[in-house]
Amino acid sequence: MPDCSCESTETAKLERGTLRTLLAINALMFFVEAMAGWWSESTGLLADSLDMFADATVYGGALYAIGRSARLQSWAATGSGIVQIMLGVGVMVEVVRRFIYGSDPVSSLMIVVGVFALMANVVCLLLLAKHRKGGVHMRASWIFSTNDVIANMGVILSGVLVMYFGNRFPDLLVGGVISAAVIFGGLRILREVRKERTIRNSA
Repeated sequence: MPDCSCESTETAKLERGTLRTLLAINALMFFVEAMAGWWSESTGLLADSLDMFADATVYGGALYAIGRSARLQSWAATGSGIVQIMLGVGVMVEVVRRFIYGSDPVSSLMIVVGVFALMANVVCLLLLAKHRKGGVHMRASWIFSTNDVIANMGVILSGVLVMYFGNRFPDLLVGGVISAAVIFGGLRILREVRKERTIRNSA
């Protein structure tokens, strides 16, 4: 039993260190992408920035859950999933608004910021790799980060297409797709939590 306790304490310590780093990276990139998205009129960047914000809430919730009971871990993951769904719906509304009233995205800024965001999320994935089979709070973090890498590549691609075709529709399309990915990511987290609760209750 003492060996088990020491191993658990060491795991919690490693998870805390990883999550603090992830939280700092995502909080920074949220501000960078939000400002760039607003200035460049890019729904793709705005959607990606809110995705970063959602991740920051996930990492914050996971940081709170470390070392606590499985019930508290599942509640932290549930809160993260709900936040992600709400943010995804909000960005989807913004995509529709810009589709109706128009926008003029700056493709070069979309590409540059998208590349930086991709690099940041690759670092996050590398940090999370050793924790991806841990508790539900860490699995939630892994799911969010894998979604982010896909979203970042979408932003970069949309910037290239906006530059090539000279219109805003690739940006609107990617903004909508990222919003949908954010919503489905949140739903996936809630399914994970429900599955774990079912297993725990049947044990």
